[in-house]
Amino acid sequence: MKNIAITLAGVLFLLGSCSNPQENNNTSAIDQKVDSLLAIMTLEEKIGQLNLPSAGDVSTGISTNEGIAKQIKAGKVGGLFNINGLDKIRQVQKVAVEESRLGIPLIIAKDVIHGYKTTFPIPIGLSASWDMDLIQQSARIAAEEASADGIAWTFSPMTDISRDPRWGRVSEGSGEDPYLGGQIAAAMVRGYQGDDLSAENTLLACVKHFALYGASEAGRDYNTVDMGRLRMYNDYFPPYKAAVDAGVGTVMASFNEVDGVPATGNKWLMTDVLRKEWGFDGFVVSDYTGVSEMIAHGMGDLQVVSALALNAGVEMDMVSEGFLTTLKKSVDEGKVSEETIDNACRLILKAKYQLGLFDDPYKYMDEERAAKEIFSDENRAVARKIASESMVLLKNESKALPIKKEAKIALIGPLANNKENMVGTWSVSADIMKSVSIYDGIREVSANPDNIQYAKGSNLVEDADLEERISMFGKNTYRDDRPESEMIKEAVQVAKKSDIIVAILGEASESSGESSSLTDISIPDNQVRLLKALKATGKKVVVVLLSGRPLVLGEILPHSDAILNAWFPGSEAGLALADVLYGDVNPSGKLTMTYPQNVGQVPIYYSHKNTGRPLEGEWFQKFKTNYLDVSNEPQFPFGFGLSYSQFEYGEMKLSSADLNEDDKLKVTIPVKNASDFDGKEVVQLYMRDKVGTTTRPMKELKAFQKVLIEAGETKNIKFEITTEDLKFYTYDNLSDQNIIHTWETGEFEIMVGTNSSNLQSKTVNWSK
Repeated sequence: MKNIAITLAGVLFLLGSCSNPQENNNTSAIDQKVDSLLAIMTLEEKIGQLNLPSAGDVSTGISTNEGIAKQIKAGKVGGLFNINGLDKIRQVQKVAVEESRLGIPLIIAKDVIHGYKTTFPIPIGLSASWDMDLIQQSARIAAEEASADGIAWTFSPMTDISRDPRWGRVSEGSGEDPYLGGQIAAAMVRGYQGDDLSAENTLLACVKHFALYGASEAGRDYNTVDMGRLRMYNDYFPPYKAAVDAGVGTVMASFNEVDGVPATGNKWLMTDVLRKEWGFDGFVVSDYTGVSEMIAHGMGDLQVVSALALNAGVEMDMVSEGFLTTLKKSVDEGKVSEETIDNACRLILKAKYQLGLFDDPYKYMDEERAAKEIFSDENRAVARKIASESMVLLKNESKALPIKKEAKIALIGPLANNKENMVGTWSVSADIMKSVSIYDGIREVSANPDNIQYAKGSNLVEDADLEERISMFGKNTYRDDRPESEMIKEAVQVAKKSDIIVAILGEASESSGESSSLTDISIPDNQVRLLKALKATGKKVVVVLLSGRPLVLGEILPHSDAILNAWFPGSEAGLALADVLYGDVNPSGKLTMTYPQNVGQVPIYYSHKNTGRPLEGEWFQKFKTNYLDVSNEPQFPFGFGLSYSQFEYGEMKLSSADLNEDDKLKVTIPVKNASDFDGKEVVQLYMRDKVGTTTRPMKELKAFQKVLIEAGETKNIKFEITTEDLKFYTYDNLSDQNIIHTWETGEFEIMVGTNSSNLQSKTVNWSK
């Protein structure tokens, strides 16, 4: 009987097949094939395709997960995630295609966030490279590796805009700016999905978390979000839309509520905005237990919230099994239509067809390709390059950097000789013990490995319970039980024998990420005491920051000669860092989030709006918008990053000061490298719409170029601006609040420079 069923399914799958499913995404052939399959599916089988359970213990096989096996046989599972190993994945796929009634293949998913086995910098680090080609390449390599190891679908990219570094998941995003975030989102989608989704080395991408998750109140994960529609459209929606415009195949709903309704059950978000306004034609998946969590939000019982999610436009239920266990009852009671279930099932089947799973359910299980391509020398070399390009030089006095390779280095710090923490958070596929520690990497690149001496110096934090909470997922921090004074004394003794001190300070990799919010984002006091003792030796001190978020650095700035933010660089961490410290790579990273002077300034971001009482200058004025205790200025602004090169900006020139609707504004600025180091500079263009029907930000990033400028060379950097760049979301009529995307005539300030605070500007007038 099973063989007959499989043959029937096989005939159906071959009907209307086409040579390139990606190119024929919307052809009638695909629709006819899906409709033919839907016609012979029972209601229970259709609902089964909407169910996405976790495989449970990722170290076990199907034989120890008999409950899942039974569900798959019964056609009650559409996909699986959290399953590792080709043998185990092959087993579950075999059950689906050879033992279920219709033989519909599973889609196997995984959180491939910043690399698979070859691990790249955490996403906020990747964003600091401002290099779209490298970012796309990182996603391409991740797709090639994961697709060889049985994975067809990744829950990436995360494109949540966030302006609150207390939120741990800023490590997974691309910072505070909607334009840059959109550029990165599109690059990641192109990298994962390629030109042909049916190819064996591409992954179905999933943009997340839709929507507004990064604006959670108080920086606390899963928390409430409350904002006006114009801020949604102008500041938070653009990266999601950029991913949709780039062809992303799936979207994941966010945990937070929007306008009083959880995103997972929010029809305005999932249907009106995502599908009707943006034209998204893939399927939407909930986040982990996102459907059942609406019960705690106060939206009803499991049946009620499951119907709410499906009717809103969520097609796949991750883990909650609310769809699986309640939708048939809801159909019987008229609370959900079978047509709605058909549409959801159709979208999921269509994605499987696009991936080529109906033609070859085992296509992503290639032992030969996996052995050759995963964690290859070539991929590791790219990871090393990308990691070095993402590092941001925040301070460099008295030419403390670069360091001569012959120098004797005292390498001090709680993670200076630690492999496990180098890959950062959300590195679920990485073999963390294959990472290159900072100690090993610097020794390998130095002229004499014996010149590198190490001491731990301090624990990450004083509180042992807190350190245990940030030592999760096998990422041991190896807490030292010696008295602090003894550890500092040892470090100082090592430092006195050195030419220069390199202090590795900051966070553990799991100090940021999901459910890793902090109220205190400053360098821990025990690390500050260590740094002060090191500086007291009279040696130059280079601080290397490991972090997944902007940190408050005021306590360490006076006690360091140089500060290099390395983020969590990935599997090649130590080698990439050594390349930068020794000057083999000139740092070119730029911040994608603003660094506050203290946590009281949070949220802080560059594209703020003016008030009716703007501060004139930088210091306190009574009855103006400012603080009594500190200035309004950040510690380090958005777009900031130093170099071993010295870049000098000449005068910006505009093609015209008066333009009409069809005109293009050409902006030219000469940038000279007045140093002996070849270097890369990120030239940034911002604009301000000076008068609008609704208030506009003081400046907005509109374009940027990362350019290599050789020592002594001058390059003319050119930008072209059209009225498309002037558009923003506003109300068509203030009384009915209908939102439109348009531009308005008037004066615009054009600003170009090296970061969002260091700009030269000129004004143009644009008319229709």
